[in-house]
Amino acid sequence: MIDLYYWPDIPGRGEYVRLVLEAGGLKYRDVVRLPEAEGGGMPAMVAFLEGRKGYPIPFAPPFIVDDGILVSQTALCCAHVAAQCGLAPEAEADRAFALSVAVTTADFAAEAHDTHHPISVSLYYEDQKPEAMRRAEDFRNNRIPKFLAWYENLIENNPTDSGWLVGDRMTYADLGLFHTCRGLAYAFPNAMGEASQAAPKVQELCRTIAKLPKVIAYQGSDRALRFSTDGLFRRYPELDPASGGQ
Repeated sequence: MIDLYYWPDIPGRGEYVRLVLEAGGLKYRDVVRLPEAEGGGMPAMVAFLEGRKGYPIPFAPPFIVDDGILVSQTALCCAHVAAQCGLAPEAEADRAFALSVAVTTADFAAEAHDTHHPISVSLYYEDQKPEAMRRAEDFRNNRIPKFLAWYENLIENNPTDSGWLVGDRMTYADLGLFHTCRGLAYAFPNAMGEASQAAPKVQELCRTIAKLPKVIAYQGSDRALRFSTDGLFRRYPELDPASGGQ
């Protein structure tokens, strides 16, 4: 049984790990969502973060504990989980590159986050709105198209011609891209609608994953948190004006 530790009501980086767990059909405990009487709640996570559970000490959630092994950082958590459920490539070179893709996707998501918190995570969005407007404009016009073009290039040049990012079957790297595209479609529907037109293979990958029974079941359950203005991907209309409205 894998224990996942993440904030109980923030749709953020923990969603990447949870999606791999769900798509892979693995049993896990979402520890912070459990009652404190069952060893859950915020105190259970804080105990790790403060070092009261011993070494190693994670810097921040998400992190997982699997049979006594603690793994932190989103991409590494996903890779660890994926290796147990057939969602990681088999070839060593492909495994290494899948992790590279997942880390790049984490960078992409971080840039999306920084559009609404470009100065400091300790400040409210309203306290840094002018800077957010400038950051979001560059993200829309330059960064989203650049990232999507890279993913599109990977799919197009994958020697297996599988339609996936790495290897001949879906991996956690594809799930990470899928979730990121969903988040960006929520936060930047105008920009994503335009940029996605140049990435048809990315669109097809996302459509394929969206039809998977386990993904459908998970997204329709209360285990999946909905995007909101409290999470990683946030919808502020002023940061995503319609074309010509800048």
